[in-house]
Amino acid sequence: MKHISADEVDAVLNWKDMVDALDRAFREGMIQPVRHHHTVERPHGAASTLLLMPAWSDFSGLEDASKGYMGVKIVTVSPDNGAIGKPAVMGVYLLLDGTTGEPKALIDGQRLTNWRTAGASALAARYLAREDAEKLVIIGAGSLSTFIARAHSAVRPIRDIAIWNRNPEGAEKIARQLTAQGLNARVAADRDAAIAEADIVSAATLSTIPLIHGKLLKPGAHVDLIGAFAPTMRETDDECIRRARVFVDTREGALKEGGDIVQPLKAGVIRESHVLGDLFDLTRGKVKGRGSAEEITLFKSVGAALEDLAAGILVYEKASAKGAG
Repeated sequence: MKHISADEVDAVLNWKDMVDALDRAFREGMIQPVRHHHTVERPHGAASTLLLMPAWSDFSGLEDASKGYMGVKIVTVSPDNGAIGKPAVMGVYLLLDGTTGEPKALIDGQRLTNWRTAGASALAARYLAREDAEKLVIIGAGSLSTFIARAHSAVRPIRDIAIWNRNPEGAEKIARQLTAQGLNARVAADRDAAIAEADIVSAATLSTIPLIHGKLLKPGAHVDLIGAFAPTMRETDDECIRRARVFVDTREGALKEGGDIVQPLKAGVIRESHVLGDLFDLTRGKVKGRGSAEEITLFKSVGAALEDLAAGILVYEKASAKGAG
């Protein structure tokens, strides 16, 4: 069994291959039960969340069953970790042979999650963001933010990246990292002003109150919601959801767990029909993505196990080929 570190994941992946692999996975399909979602209460501080995300190849669609895989990601989300200098999200991915169940690889789950999560947003942007989108605003300065910037820059001609974070020092750190990687990044001191200018607004936070207000969005904007993975969390207000053509990564997951969708549904602000499609629909051509240059689009993701499996297979096969070479 291969042990693949975060550095090794970075060494074998690129954004085109990642986005293409996710596109293929949604288009062709994999089996993914609804993920296990458990709250782990603590005697002191915020509760942690334990997530178990299994998936396996759809063998009915494989000509050669030996090419199938199984996999499971184990993730914890501990909001208090920032106080001790650790990421809020921890995880590991176990990739298995689809026929024998033999363990094939143990992959750094945090890095794999960052790649596949940002990759899914970039995949959605392929269908939903304007082709001439140049200005990207990132809300939140967690470990995912640099991946978001690079992923969107791989599918759209991003020339200006503004980072807003409640703690300005965090935004400054991310801006420096992106600048060192050759991207034009800066700190956004005024969140609302940055959102009003943005072609793409991407949020990856654990917020429980709206950070993106619909009245601020300019015509043609695309909103990319990555954080707020539980029904009690939220990154947008009702006006944002109401104004936008709304898409999700998976209907089942987003309608159950995505607070930005669940809360306005419960309040009667929207109906389920307001969610026009998911990544299965977009990649298979069942629904139209962006229909005009002026409309506002919104993509809400909560994560899907087939994304992890697709990314895990890509990493394992690239690492194996590199080792063989």
